Amino acid sequence: MGARPLSPHLGIYRFMYTMVASFAHRATGVALAAGLIVLAWWLTALANGETSYLTALGWLVTWPVKVLLFGLLAAFLYHLANGVRHLAWDADYGFEKRQARRSAWLVLGVVVIAVAVFGYLLFCPQAQQP
Repeated sequence: MGARPLSPHLGIYRFMYTMVASFAHRATGVALAAGLIVLAWWLTALANGETSYLTALGWLVTWPVKVLLFGLLAAFLYHLANGVRHLAWDADYGFEKRQARRSAWLVLGVVVIAVAVFGYLLFCPQAQQP
């Protein structure tokens, strides 16, 4: 038996934006599921009292964790925006190639703007002052 590629094989497909959007949607879903561990840890610390919460807060304000939280924010916003795109598909709208490509770029643009705005509001100290 000769070595044949498995079907469908990535080598036979042309690279398309919609492929990247689909892969990114799945990857952000996995990242958000992993991010639930951080949320559960924070909520557990909150429920365990002030000492536990202050310990968790000490970790959550470090720059590596802030980078992780910023990544989770970006993943959430992308997954949300692309989920709306999928809802449009469920309503039988946007399946044409041109519409699918346009909506993929629209999702990316919305996410970049939303990440910039929410990132600034959440992580910049001067934005949090009354």
